[in-house]
Amino acid sequence: MFHYEHRSHSLLPKRRFLQRLGRHAAVAIGLIVASLAVGTTGYHLFGGQAWIDAFLNSAMLLGGMGPIGEITSDGGKIFAAFFALYAGLLLIAVTTIILAPVLHRILHRVHLEDPNEKEEE
Repeated sequence: MFHYEHRSHSLLPKRRFLQRLGRHAAVAIGLIVASLAVGTTGYHLFGGQAWIDAFLNSAMLLGGMGPIGEITSDGGKIFAAFFALYAGLLLIAVTTIILAPVLHRILHRVHLEDPNEKEEE
């Protein structure tokens, strides 16, 4: 999905690095928006919540906070349990997607091969 340069290649120019960071952010935002849509729909259909309450519950869980309001139906409780687990994993995934180019750049800078350095035999 994403392509990174090998350690034998030079460091990306700042402009290309920012473009890479933007692509990663776009993927992360897309995942968040899609998850928010699924969560909102699920809380509305399975939890019997009004659309605005369903949106609030989804946003709170995806933001790492917690659910708002009470869910009384069994289907709603099952959906809420699975969505809470998903939201926790999504938080980790989105953080990783956003941090990956930054961490790669740091590691790449540290491991750049020095052209003046000769290999020891």
